[in-house]
Amino acid sequence: MASVFRKLVRRDTRNGDGSDKNGCKAKGDSDHKNERKDEDFSNQANQSNDETRHLNNSNPAKSQGSNGLKGNTDVSEMTSSHAQRVRSKRLMKEFHDVTMRCDNKLFSAELVEDNLFEWNVKLYKIDTDSLLYRDMVETGTKFILLNITFPDNFPFAPPFMRVSAPRIEGGFVLDGGAICMELLTPKGWSSAYTVEAIVLQFSAAVVKGQGRIDRSTKKAFSKKEAESAYKRLVKTHEKYGWVTPPKSEG
Repeated sequence: MASVFRKLVRRDTRNGDGSDKNGCKAKGDSDHKNERKDEDFSNQANQSNDETRHLNNSNPAKSQGSNGLKGNTDVSEMTSSHAQRVRSKRLMKEFHDVTMRCDNKLFSAELVEDNLFEWNVKLYKIDTDSLLYRDMVETGTKFILLNITFPDNFPFAPPFMRVSAPRIEGGFVLDGGAICMELLTPKGWSSAYTVEAIVLQFSAAVVKGQGRIDRSTKKAFSKKEAESAYKRLVKTHEKYGWVTPPKSEG
């Protein structure tokens, strides 16, 4: 995990790394390097927030051009490039925050094939009084595996999060492992939400919805099914709202 993170740090910040193989801060002479690195990440986070506010306030329609087309195209290209920088810096900061918490017993995160824009998250902490926790103990399931992908316009649009394993029924988990939570939809999303916030929200929701491990089938969840279920979910709640949606749609 730390080696992946060091690659990302060198790529985007060109700073040295003073963390050990577990992602914890090393002691001794490397403290000064780590302090500089942490300060750089803090500066990146502040810059990312400033860029986020700037991008939210920008309006390509106000650009000037002889016929209104060229100006809009130029601004659109700049806005797209700016959004990608914001996405990268935001995710660098969040991945740093998660991986550097050496005492985090709730969940862990790793990049999928060193891709900053796709994470696998292992959720270890579930309410010990829940039926789901009992199922996990009885089946020897150590964690719930979540897959999160971040779109090009993140953090201005929600990530797509799904359950990869084990196969869960109920608990606001839909076909393919899609998750029925308002904050994961365009209308319910806020750029202020962090990965940690949505993982913890899921941890509470899957217990509240009385999720259980499905032991009746060995068929694994699939991303294609999850994407299809998510699209149906969004359409359903756009029509009915989030107060009394049809039970079959979460």
